Amino acid sequence: MFADEPVSVGGLDSGPSPYDFLSAALGACTAMTLRMYADFKKIGLGRISVDVSHAKIHSADCAECTDEERSGGGKIDQFERRITVEGIVAPDFKAKIAEIADKCPVHKTLESGARVKTVVVEDLQ
Repeated sequence: MFADEPVSVGGLDSGPSPYDFLSAALGACTAMTLRMYADFKKIGLGRISVDVSHAKIHSADCAECTDEERSGGGKIDQFERRITVEGIVAPDFKAKIAEIADKCPVHKTLESGARVKTVVVEDLQ
């Protein structure tokens, strides 16, 4: 899989950006989590699609952010996830769908942060 950046930031736009891949991971994980929940509960949930977009926003403009998140100033990463379910969904079940979507492991990782360990390995071939 190739990754690249848009021409506007010095790339060749020859593939998805790293944030596009991260958005795809969040969308795929969300859809799989919802499908597993529906199957386990034997809920006839139609086709699920998840569209995820990423943006850098000013922390002061984030209405959903905590005071701690806003206090840092500057910009923060925001992923917007739009879940579409084929067919009619009861209004009270929409809240449950959002609740279950938040249980997706990738969602949890993005919200809690992660530790990244770097190891450099020599290839002497």
